[in-house]
Amino acid sequence: MYVCSCFGVTEKQVQEHADAGACTPRQIASACKAGTDCGSCVRRIQAILGRGNCPRRELVDQGRPALTGAGALADADAVELPEAA
Repeated sequence: MYVCSCFGVTEKQVQEHADAGACTPRQIASACKAGTDCGSCVRRIQAILGRGNCPRRELVDQGRPALTGAGALADADAVELPEAA
């Protein structure tokens, strides 16, 4: 069943993105554009996401960085680099 008619995103696709770690409608939108045009599907996306466990939310609750990539450290035990001269 389609969740987002504007971009042809199905409930299954939204669930797959959620299973891969997307925890919010904004993260779903970043993954597949659902919810970024008319916005009528955002409430349905919220319902699919529910209030289940979210690995990123658990990291935030522990005071650890939730996102990896440029500017964020994935490992709390990362070695600090010396400052450039």
